[in-house]
Amino acid sequence: MSDSVAVDAKRILLRYGAPINILDAVPDEDRIALAREIAKTDLPKREKLLSDLLEQGGYVNQEDS
Repeated sequence: MSDSVAVDAKRILLRYGAPINILDAVPDEDRIALAREIAKTDLPKREKLLSDLLEQGGYVNQEDS
């Protein structure tokens, strides 16, 4: 996977509310998968979905988000 794809994925996730300190702990492959899922989602639902996906993936606790 190219570095530019991983960088773009991180930008997408940051744009929709992922905390940078959380993203630093997420592997590039997972960031890319999360960004792809977010990109396929209706715009008004993206922040909530990202929060849910990060929680489901074990990257954040409910009280952290």
